[in-house]
Amino acid sequence: MNIICGDLLQLAAEGRFDVIVHGCNCQCRMGRGIALSIRERFPAAWQADQRTVPAERGKLGGYSQASVEENGHRFVVVNAYTQFHWKGAGVLADYEAIGRAMRSIAREFHGKRIGYPLIGAGLAKGDWNVIAPIIEEALAGEDHTLVEFAG
Repeated sequence: MNIICGDLLQLAAEGRFDVIVHGCNCQCRMGRGIALSIRERFPAAWQADQRTVPAERGKLGGYSQASVEENGHRFVVVNAYTQFHWKGAGVLADYEAIGRAMRSIAREFHGKRIGYPLIGAGLAKGDWNVIAPIIEEALAGEDHTLVEFAG
């Protein structure tokens, strides 16, 4: 896992990544955190999320996606369904769903440059010390980068 500081969305718009992945809940909200920033900057990703069924537990571990272009750079935004709900006490991140989603992403986007934030460790209250090894294993052999927000 490469680790850099910066703005994931801006780096993608500058051509640094072929694919960016962020964690979503299964409620079709994208109303806070990086999901809201993605919804506002890349509406096609929001529209892809809206084409899924709200509150469908079967989405966990899956994802929706949209191809976007900014500044002449084309890349894919992946909405990975890594938590069922956005509200509630305790850890909302589903570690198993994170692993399933990232393994599927590794297969579909093999050989692409993949960027992501601290998936599941922000608003979803997951433990990055648990999540990082899950992502490392799922994306083993891929060019993948954690972008820690520096804004």
